[in-house]
Amino acid sequence: MTVIKHIVFDVGQVLIYWNPEIPFRYLIPNDQKRQWFLREVCNGSWNIEQDRGRSWHDAERILIEEHPDEAELICAFRKHWIEMIPHKIEDSVAIMKELVKDGMDVTLLTNFNQETFPLAREKYPFLKLARGETVSGEIGLIKPDRAIYDHHTTTHDLDPQATLFFDDSQKNVDGARAFGWRAELFVSAEQMAQDLQKHGINVGR
Repeated sequence: MTVIKHIVFDVGQVLIYWNPEIPFRYLIPNDQKRQWFLREVCNGSWNIEQDRGRSWHDAERILIEEHPDEAELICAFRKHWIEMIPHKIEDSVAIMKELVKDGMDVTLLTNFNQETFPLAREKYPFLKLARGETVSGEIGLIKPDRAIYDHHTTTHDLDPQATLFFDDSQKNVDGARAFGWRAELFVSAEQMAQDLQKHGINVGR
């Protein structure tokens, strides 16, 4: 089996926690209304298009045309976005830092909007420790599109068979494996350490 030379981390829910409900708990105190709003208005299918590169200006305009009575709350999604990433995931970040310290080649591959990723980097400087990153919104591709794995591999000069990827989404893991990377589903830092060991990399010695 080829020795792992490259570790690729997803960002959201692997290295930093993201929850869009956090600011809306006080913006929309009514549980039923809040759940409706995040399910029917500012929902996942709308938000993923920002990860694909759609500007927040366009995203807000489209939704306000559909839900004019919710304009203020629609704009609040971007206005309060930084509150949605309240903390890093300590133990997995510790693993990442250890890998970097040990000289492992570490990069990031994330579905993230190009306007908000710099805010995350500013809040969490450890994201700058990676050798490089692919941000979906910057290139107009999102996981699990095969093209984004190809782009990351080419841009960062990776050997696919020597690459190990961690993501919290099974479909993104499956996409990476179909491309030729080795990949594991992130469920906890403890499991991540076990998966690294399975692939011949020891952490926490």
